[in-house]
Amino acid sequence: MARSKSSHLWLKEHFDDEYVKMAQAQGYRSRAVYKLKEIQDKEQLIKPNMNIVDLGAAPGGWSQYARQLLDKNSKLIALDILPMEAIAGVDIIQGDFTEEEVLQNLYAILDNSAINLIMSDMAPNMSGNKDTDQARSVYLAELALAMAEEVLVKNGSFLIKAFQGSGFENLHRDIQCRFNKVVIKKPKASRPRSNEVYILAKGFK
Repeated sequence: MARSKSSHLWLKEHFDDEYVKMAQAQGYRSRAVYKLKEIQDKEQLIKPNMNIVDLGAAPGGWSQYARQLLDKNSKLIALDILPMEAIAGVDIIQGDFTEEEVLQNLYAILDNSAINLIMSDMAPNMSGNKDTDQARSVYLAELALAMAEEVLVKNGSFLIKAFQGSGFENLHRDIQCRFNKVVIKKPKASRPRSNEVYILAKGFK
């Protein structure tokens, strides 16, 4: 019964949410678009001539928004284990980005083009166990950072969702070691009670 009540409250909050309503009105696939938009407005992270990889991209809101800011020759590759509906101008790879086959697909699409930005709004499937979920979220962020080390061009940028808690400080330090400038962002579209933040790193060493 408690679960049913909390689910009902979550659904009510979701559909009353101003960002959900804006996303629906503006044709975006998720409210998460406005987190990226706020960061973009302040940081000018995405530029027309960039190549971008969007990790954990489903349902595709970030890719949808970013594609509008790129020129026609830029490449935007969206990766996710989940299937995604097509987005014009976006190459979609379904699979686990830690697997060799998926990486080879990525390299084939890039065709020796440099990757200027890796961005990720990934979160683990929540189990309800706070410690387990926190450990999983940090692990996902570490995997994304490992991929950035493999494929990101020098002076490239990295934007990732992370959750403050156990392991966060170590993750933050690891990113600081690899980039010249690292800031933590809490966009207005992030729900205030959530411990999610975004780590933005520029100037890959």
